[in-house]
Amino acid sequence: MKEVMAVIRMNKVNQTKEGLAKEGFFSLNCRKVLGRGKKKVNYELIQDIISGGDVSSPAVAESLSEGHRLIPKRLISMIVKDADVKKVVDAIIDINKTGHAGDGKIFVMPVFDSVRVRTGENGEEAI
Repeated sequence: MKEVMAVIRMNKVNQTKEGLAKEGFFSLNCRKVLGRGKKKVNYELIQDIISGGDVSSPAVAESLSEGHRLIPKRLISMIVKDADVKKVVDAIIDINKTGHAGDGKIFVMPVFDSVRVRTGENGEEAI
């Protein structure tokens, strides 16, 4: 079993749920998260401001705030059989890929066991 965790854009949650359901994956958890990627502050702009540059420029303001601002995203978490990982990952990519920074990240991690509380079933039977 594997856990597939995907950080996606907020506006893609419903499309992602629908797409995964079409592929036969109905069970998932979703939560609101805040985060940021690798985008960095352009320190040359900061030097320009110190040297008397235009701080009111939208490009400057965006560059300065973007590097430190936490962006609202959604974290989807699913436990799937090993054989289904590629299908789930491909579906998430197909739905969420726009070609722009911020499309998201997918992490795949091993799950050693699962237990259904109601019945006591464990392993793949519990998922």
